[in-house]
Amino acid sequence: MKRLDLIRHLEKQGCELLRERGSHTLYINRNTQRSSAIPRHREINDFLARKICRDLQIAEP
Repeated sequence: MKRLDLIRHLEKQGCELLRERGSHTLYINRNTQRSSAIPRHREINDFLARKICRDLQIAEP
């Protein structure tokens, strides 16, 4: 999955950018107060994308 596609999905589900540092971007779901790090690679493994969504407690892409 493309990184930008995952970010668009997260933002549609109500997640917000918390910070960018080093090689990761941190997103937070304000409703559940859960956060997850997204690596800065062009391609993100589908398994990792599903794990990020589960960590943020949102629907999987």
